[in-house]
Amino acid sequence: MRKFEGDTLLVATHNAGKLKEIADLLGDLGISVIGAAEKGLPEPEEDGITFVENARTKAHAASKATGLPALSDDSGIEVDAIDRTPGVYTADWAETPDGRDFTLAMEKTHRRLLNVGAPQPWTARFCCTFVLAWPDGHDEVFAGKAEGHFVWPMRGTNGHGYDPIFQPLEHDNTFGEMDPDLKNKISHRADAFHKLKAALSNG
Repeated sequence: MRKFEGDTLLVATHNAGKLKEIADLLGDLGISVIGAAEKGLPEPEEDGITFVENARTKAHAASKATGLPALSDDSGIEVDAIDRTPGVYTADWAETPDGRDFTLAMEKTHRRLLNVGAPQPWTARFCCTFVLAWPDGHDEVFAGKAEGHFVWPMRGTNGHGYDPIFQPLEHDNTFGEMDPDLKNKISHRADAFHKLKAALSNG
């Protein structure tokens, strides 16, 4: 792991909620964060076919534009019985002319499972990949997963995205029903972030 120098990290996201989450997670390391919007950076097109490709695209674009190390992530859900889709297209399945509708996306996923006649349980996982990139093109990759099942009908109003249909292994509740503090300890993002923080701490 290349040593991270400095006390400020550029996070290649325009999502204020994600920026705050990352800031909170890095706070105990004495690292502050700034977002892509604060630097006036555009959002690059995400045309990769893997999580790491999309995360790399965002991280390297932000790093090269600013001359700063930049962190980015890409995440989504894979459902095994439908060829691990939606995968990198998790957010795309929610797109509508009026913005993202994840209820429609979850219904679409369920219909596909029914259409292929996949027997239950429907194994699935949430995936998250962080990429920390430097202006010279070097990067470090930190991947995390949360294994579980796609369940139907939707359960719970906590969380966001596909949380109401994902039940992690060894738990009775979906991410949508789960206390946020517990979810944040066992999630795919937490898994990836644990690896990232360990690397930043060890430098």
